[in-house]
Amino acid sequence: MQPLHILLLIVGYFLVLILISFLTNRGGSNADFFKAGKQSPWYLVAFGMIGASLSGVTFISVPGWVEASKFSYFQVVLGYIVGYAVIGTVLLPLYYRLNLTSIYTYLEERFGKASYKTGASFFLLSRVVGASFRLYLVAVVMQSLIFDELNIPFWVTVSITILLIWLYTFKSGIKTIVWTDTLQTLFMLIAVGVSVYYVSTDLGLSGSKLFTFIADSDMSQVFFFDDWKSSDHFIKQFISGAFIAIVMTGLDQDMMQKNLTCRNLKDAQKNMFWFTIVLTIVNFVFLVLGLLLTVYAQENGIDAHKDQLYPMLAMQNEFGFGVAILFILGLIAAAYSSADSALTALTTSFSIDILNIEKKYDEKKQVRIRKLIHILISLLLILVIIFFKYVIADASVIAKLFVFAGYTYGPLLGLYAYGLFTNWNVKDKFVPAVAILTPFLGYAISHLSMEYLNFEFGFFILILNGALTFFGLILIRSQKN
Repeated sequence: MQPLHILLLIVGYFLVLILISFLTNRGGSNADFFKAGKQSPWYLVAFGMIGASLSGVTFISVPGWVEASKFSYFQVVLGYIVGYAVIGTVLLPLYYRLNLTSIYTYLEERFGKASYKTGASFFLLSRVVGASFRLYLVAVVMQSLIFDELNIPFWVTVSITILLIWLYTFKSGIKTIVWTDTLQTLFMLIAVGVSVYYVSTDLGLSGSKLFTFIADSDMSQVFFFDDWKSSDHFIKQFISGAFIAIVMTGLDQDMMQKNLTCRNLKDAQKNMFWFTIVLTIVNFVFLVLGLLLTVYAQENGIDAHKDQLYPMLAMQNEFGFGVAILFILGLIAAAYSSADSALTALTTSFSIDILNIEKKYDEKKQVRIRKLIHILISLLLILVIIFFKYVIADASVIAKLFVFAGYTYGPLLGLYAYGLFTNWNVKDKFVPAVAILTPFLGYAISHLSMEYLNFEFGFFILILNGALTFFGLILIRSQKN
């Protein structure tokens, strides 16, 4: 597949997104940008959230992870189910009862302004880095497929990507994204489904043979109970998965902003229920694809591993021109579906949580400030991605993303757990110090446990940091109730 063909495909795809943006950009008010007027059909939100949850990281990294880690990631996915149940039964009722636009407003009502700003700041840090990791991965792949041959530098690739996302989100934000994410999720699922079909066919696996082959393969091992010190141990992975879901979805403005566009709590809960079922199945299909691609590469002497496995096999016409086209469409969809909502959520949080525009300005000035923030955050994402170009190591991006999230989302987990499960107050002015010190203490404990006990925290680092924050808040407990 020639670079020019890929470029035309991107242009065509982008024009479709622009059309959707035009059809949904009737008002352009802050109410549309932040909450879509609370008129989004729950089934569209549920379907679109799948694409936003998977992103380019899952699309590329999960299949490449199977060779080294087998199906151990599915232990985390099973933990997600518990986490999403907590979101649906505990967090969503809270958010709807308080009629929140930004979910971090809860912290101000529960503890005070310093806690509120701390929670929002940790989200902003987490989301900027997380969204940049995801976009970085896709930008690197697109660079190697297209722009290197056209002699276009990496920074231009990144800038164009962010510009395209900005163009179809700058006016109506989440109102547009609910619809564009639905289309992008569809492309992702078609891409992975067709890829599984063609790879299994090339391997001579059809019907029941495929299921037997997967079940008999050493790489399809899901549960790991042997070494409790290993990061792959079931208990660590399962519990970590539950808490990752709670913090990276339930305590994340990006993901919850979509839920809050539903008409009422009942619709939002139906959205979470069906989203959980479909996402679990889709993650398993990605692991199956990784197994099949790994076996295909081994049998055909192709040197492709980790994040390069799926892109290399798809783009070298190993499975035909159609799979290459669908891979590109799926990759673009994965990039846009996570980045567009992240850009909107960052704009929302900074506008409401940091600048308090809803309390300080009239509607017309709020819109002007929100548009300016949208531009500035777009530029920030460009700068961070370019920075990552020179510091990312060779480990799988998804592992880096979740480990980093364990440190930055840990304080959020501790804050919300303390607020929801105790009736104690805190000395609000000391909360920022606790939240900032927690990741450093968590890193020190993790490093020492690995060096002296040979114990890997892995994704469990999230729970450690949440617990450290919780106990830190107890130390600054206020006597007032």
